[in-house]
Amino acid sequence: MTHLRRLHLQPRAIFGRVWASSYTAGKGDAPMFEPDHRHMLDVLANRRPARLPIYEHIISPKIMEQVLDTPFADLEGGNSHDLKEFFRHYCRFWPGMTYDTVSYEVCITEILPGHGAIMGGKGPIQNRADFNAYPWDELPARYWAYAGPKFDALVRQMPRRIKALGGVGNGVFEISEDLVGFESLAYLRVDDPVTYAALYRRIGDLMVAIWSEFLPRYGDTFAICRFGDDLGFKTSTLISPAQIRQFIIPEYRRVIGLIKAAGKPFLWHSCGRIFPIMDEVIALGIDAKHSNEDCIAPFDQWIARYGDRIGLLGGIDVDLLCQKRPEEITQEVYEKGRQYRATARGYALGSGNSIPEYVPIDGYLAMIEGVRLIRADSLPHSST
Repeated sequence: MTHLRRLHLQPRAIFGRVWASSYTAGKGDAPMFEPDHRHMLDVLANRRPARLPIYEHIISPKIMEQVLDTPFADLEGGNSHDLKEFFRHYCRFWPGMTYDTVSYEVCITEILPGHGAIMGGKGPIQNRADFNAYPWDELPARYWAYAGPKFDALVRQMPRRIKALGGVGNGVFEISEDLVGFESLAYLRVDDPVTYAALYRRIGDLMVAIWSEFLPRYGDTFAICRFGDDLGFKTSTLISPAQIRQFIIPEYRRVIGLIKAAGKPFLWHSCGRIFPIMDEVIALGIDAKHSNEDCIAPFDQWIARYGDRIGLLGGIDVDLLCQKRPEEITQEVYEKGRQYRATARGYALGSGNSIPEYVPIDGYLAMIEGVRLIRADSLPHSST
C-alpha cells in the first residue's frame, strides 16, 4: 500500500464500526463487528488466526470515556449499581473497537495491608518479625471481598459471543516489591536469606489460593488466563537471573500448573530485557508472551527468538502512539503489522505495553485504523 487516505478520527464515529470489513472511504458504514475469541485462542496455540486480532493488556477507562463520550471510569470503585454501569460501558467498548476478548484483571496488590511500595519506598515487611506478623491467612478473603463484586458485575455485563482474558493480576515479583520495596529486597536477601526465601514461598501460597478459587468461579467467562510480572528494565533483569530461577520460577510453576490443569491457555506479561530467563519461563508451559519496547529489542527479534515456540502479542511501541501524527502511525502499524503477521505464527497486534491515560486518543485510534486496513487487505476481493 503506497497511499493512505487522510485520517479524520472522531472517537464516536469510529466506535461501533467493523474495522474487519473491506469497505473503503466513501462507501458508507460497514456491518457490525462479530467478536470471536477463537482468534485469540489461535494466537495462544501459536497458530496464525484467520483474522488478525487486537490485544491490549490494559486500556485506561479514561481513554474509553473519550471513545464512548461517556464518563464512567470512577464508577469502578462504587456500589453494586455503580459497578453495573461501569461494566456496561467497559464491556461494550472492547467489541466496539473490534477486540475479540475483553481484558480485565483485579490485582492482588490492591488488597495488601500497607501496600504501595511497588511505586517506591519501603513496604510493610522489612524483617522476620514483620513477616511473621503479616496477616497472610486473611489475604484470600480480603481479595475476594474486594474482587468478587467486580468479577460478578463483569460476568453479568459481558456481551454475547465474547469471552474475557485476564484474571488475577500481579505476579510473584511484583507482589514482593509491594510488600518489601525494591531496594529493601536487596537488603533482606543479604541480611536474612531465610526470610527472603520464605517470602517468595508465602507469595506463591497466596497466588495458588486465589487462583484456585478464581478458576472454578469464572472459568466459563475467561477463555484465557494471564498475570503480569515485570522482571526487567531496559538493560537487564531487575534481579539476577539466578535469583529468578531459584525463587520466582518455582512459584510460577505452581500457578501456571493450576491454570493449565483447568484447561486454560496462559499468557505471560513481563516488561524489560528478560532474555536470560525466557527459556526457563517457556519451559513452564506459557502459551504466549506480551510486552516489548523498541529501545530494548525490536519486535522482530522476539519473533526470531521465540516465534516458533509461543504466540507473541504487541509489537507497536507506545512511544510511536504518543509522538507521531495519526497518518504516520497508521502507515507504520499497517506495514509492521503485516510483517509481524507474516513472520510470526500466533500474533495479535497491539501496543507493546498498554494504553494509559496519557496516550493521545488520535494515536490510539490511528493504531486501530491500521488494523482495519490490514484486515481489509486479507478479505477476498469479491466481498468489497
